[in-house]
Amino acid sequence: MTPTTSPMHQDFESCYRAVKSRDRRFDGVFYTAVRTTGIYCRPSCPARTPAFHNVTFHPTAAAAQAAGFRACKRCLPDATPGSPDWDVAADAAGRAMRLIGDGVVDREGVDGLARHIGYTPRHLSRLLTQELGAGPLALARAKRAQTARVLLETTDLGAADVAFASGFSSVRQFNETVREVYAATPTQLRGGRGKNTQSGALQLRLAVRTPFAGRALHEFLATRAVSGVEVTRDTTYSRTLRLPHGIGTVELELADHDEDGSTAFVPATFRLSDLRDLTAAVERVRRLVDADCDPVAISDAFAGDPVLGPLVRRRPGLRVPGHVDGDELAVRAVVGQQVTVAAARTAAGRLTEQYGERLASPVDGLTHLFPAAARLAELEPESLPMPRARGRALIAVCRALTDGVLRLDRGADRDDVRRQLLEVPGIGPWTADYIALRALGHPDVFLPTDIGIRDALRLLGRDPAEADDLAERWRPWRSYAQLHLWHTLTSSTTKGH
Repeated sequence: MTPTTSPMHQDFESCYRAVKSRDRRFDGVFYTAVRTTGIYCRPSCPARTPAFHNVTFHPTAAAAQAAGFRACKRCLPDATPGSPDWDVAADAAGRAMRLIGDGVVDREGVDGLARHIGYTPRHLSRLLTQELGAGPLALARAKRAQTARVLLETTDLGAADVAFASGFSSVRQFNETVREVYAATPTQLRGGRGKNTQSGALQLRLAVRTPFAGRALHEFLATRAVSGVEVTRDTTYSRTLRLPHGIGTVELELADHDEDGSTAFVPATFRLSDLRDLTAAVERVRRLVDADCDPVAISDAFAGDPVLGPLVRRRPGLRVPGHVDGDELAVRAVVGQQVTVAAARTAAGRLTEQYGERLASPVDGLTHLFPAAARLAELEPESLPMPRARGRALIAVCRALTDGVLRLDRGADRDDVRRQLLEVPGIGPWTADYIALRALGHPDVFLPTDIGIRDALRLLGRDPAEADDLAERWRPWRSYAQLHLWHTLTSSTTKGH
């Protein structure tokens, strides 16, 4: 039994065994509802295990709420990482959950969500109800309620600010939803636990499964940090954010968390020009830290492998660094073609200095937003700090992004995105797959021609010609194999990934 068995909630006996053993690996994979109490819990809830005939299992918190259950006040079942199945399968339901987390329903309604997925609203609603136990409105409502609870418990924001930061359209809707979901008023949830919100900063915690290799993630991001856009110090990583309603910044504390199968929290401090962007900002940063990863399942899959087994034991909980902005990642991937990490970082810094938007109020070394694709699409190749052929490819990608031909918001089908990228002159498989790895959160990408991979295999005593055959053994987690191999090298000597 693994947490990635799908659909987990339909395997009643396996779910009940997980609940009896309080297996924390399954938190966020399914939810346990108890008929006699009318509440739903995470599988690891410390309360007494309910009787077999008194429980039902649901794939999402929204499904449990739609069935009439309230959230447990003891285990806070909505404060868990999301299901890793959403990224493994990347079907329409999983892609929809990513967009709902980003606030698309709040901003564009169900019709907008359906357009992103490529379905009719009616068909999408039917599919989500079938797969996730609730329609898009209920799923978005559950997400808003969870955000509201966190803000009530951790900040001193007023009720109206909490309501709009959570995505509610009115304070009345906010009050009603909180009472229905938590059987408590907003004031009762706050309970005097709010903290001072200093200088407009919101201090939240992002749930991740353990082990969590925060220092390795920090090292990866620090090596590639673009001046003005990103800043790293000790164990902190900060960057600017381009968001739907304005701009923002985030600072993350990336420490290691070693306990297997538990839930840890990554402290995150957000500063936003518009509170309505909080939902989108949190979801995008969760993508960056690969928050829904199931590290225990991945370690188990690699445990007996002669190449990866020792690497996993050396660095448990390694994450695939995602990104906060798919468009930005695509630009940086093209800039990094066939050059070292250091050279790519320098070129990206020059682009930022010339074409990035300067912040009106810089924050601790964060001075610019990375250049928007629409801005770069207006340029000519010879004006860019790179060879002309690469400049042409960069501008072609930016024009495809600006025209909507190419979308990197995790709503589009991955195979369609790869095909569209390969149709752009100057974009080859390495670039397309690197974008899938980081912008689309694909857990099963491998780059056999990458210089870093070839050097890593040689370092491990393997012939680089074996790369494809070796990688077949690593499905469906080849992206994590990719990161383990990269981490065997000094990052500055590898290709511009």
